[in-house]
Amino acid sequence: MRAPTSQQQAWRHACDRQDLVANSGVVALVDDEQVALFYLPDATGQRLYAVSNRDPKSGVNVIGRGIVGHLGGDLVVASPLYKQHFRLADGSCVQYPEQRLRTWQARFNGDAVEIA
Repeated sequence: MRAPTSQQQAWRHACDRQDLVANSGVVALVDDEQVALFYLPDATGQRLYAVSNRDPKSGVNVIGRGIVGHLGGDLVVASPLYKQHFRLADGSCVQYPEQRLRTWQARFNGDAVEIA
């Protein structure tokens, strides 16, 4: 069996569309890892982001409870504990470059939410 190529990534079910809350985060357990999913519908379409739920500064799983907003032209989520901002597109931290959230590609497949 061959390993998946970049165009044959292994997509895994995270949750169903009905589990998402618009403009907010929800957390799903995928392969024993907590993934924070952010569903941000707007005029350009339905944007979906998947980042690690674990705050790298505190080590606590709280990112899915963070507040989503715009900072410097980027979509960000603010950690509920120390208020540092993480870019949803790539997981990088605005205030502390050494901090980063793991990210996954996310998509809708019918009513399923999948990450790769």
